Amino acid sequence: MTTDTLACIGLGANLGNPQAALRAALDDIARLPGSVLLATSPIYRTAPVDATGPDYLNAVALLRTALTPHALLAALQRIEHAHGRERSHRNAPRTLDLDLLLYGDERIESPALTLPHPRLHQRAFVLRPLADVMPAGVIPGLGPIADWLPRVADQRIERLDS
Repeated sequence: MTTDTLACIGLGANLGNPQAALRAALDDIARLPGSVLLATSPIYRTAPVDATGPDYLNAVALLRTALTPHALLAALQRIEHAHGRERSHRNAPRTLDLDLLLYGDERIESPALTLPHPRLHQRAFVLRPLADVMPAGVIPGLGPIADWLPRVADQRIERLDS
């Protein structure tokens, strides 16, 4: 079992009560075994990417965990399911979406998991809150998070005052 690894989790929702869903998911994440929730970004409102439907609310959580990457992913999927997540089609609107974005400096490419998350550097709704919890963070294989922010500056993202 891996010990004391920093993991970043992207949270998103655009159906039902997205703000309540994100807060409940953060509570669930904080209770994961062998894990400590270290930081949570502000919540942001963003337009759907490659999809239709209402705007999303997004955030990022920073977690210190002893769970392996695959065990953490399975735990996140259980949380999604408990919150009514359905996978009807790719990029469908959702009650809750939890993505494992980073797991230490691990680089994994398997049918079940790709780390770092393959599109995180292309999406403001991931990069902006990720920079909030890891201002000096580095995306393995891609470089500093801060270097990628200007490349997504044209994507609409609005920080909410919660």
